[in-house]
Amino acid sequence: MTPDQLVQHSTISLHLAQKGLDAAIRHARDQLRIPVNISIYSPALRLIAFASMDDAKLTSIDIAHNKAFTAAGHRIPTSAYDTKKVGPGGPLYGIQDSNDGRFTTIAGGVPILVDGNCVGAIGVSGGLPSQDEVSFTIPGGQQGVSDRTRRSHTRV
Repeated sequence: MTPDQLVQHSTISLHLAQKGLDAAIRHARDQLRIPVNISIYSPALRLIAFASMDDAKLTSIDIAHNKAFTAAGHRIPTSAYDTKKVGPGGPLYGIQDSNDGRFTTIAGGVPILVDGNCVGAIGVSGGLPSQDEVSFTIPGGQQGVSDRTRRSHTRV
């Protein structure tokens, strides 16, 4: 096998993932005033970094992981799934049972893009889905959760 036959993917570094955690924590603490859990996953669906703010809901830990897992695996925000398609009778009904129940369509999971390529994803849980899908930029230029990222994908 030659190198040109291999597919290579960039992954967010631990250093930048920690900056992403810091940015999400600041947003939740200073603007939303709610405690949240935050997960950052690689495009290969590996946990890179995690933070749980004081008093964050314990049941939201798995939800944050699942949001990051889904956004990293599909490379689109979890909010992009049309409730009519994933609900009973819809063509994607039951998708939430895939991947051992880790797939989620709850807003708050968003891919982290660098030059249009997914280098990971962030999942936030603890508030309402609209609060969990926060907006920030990871220092160093990596785009995190944003309206621009969300609009760049059609609803599934």
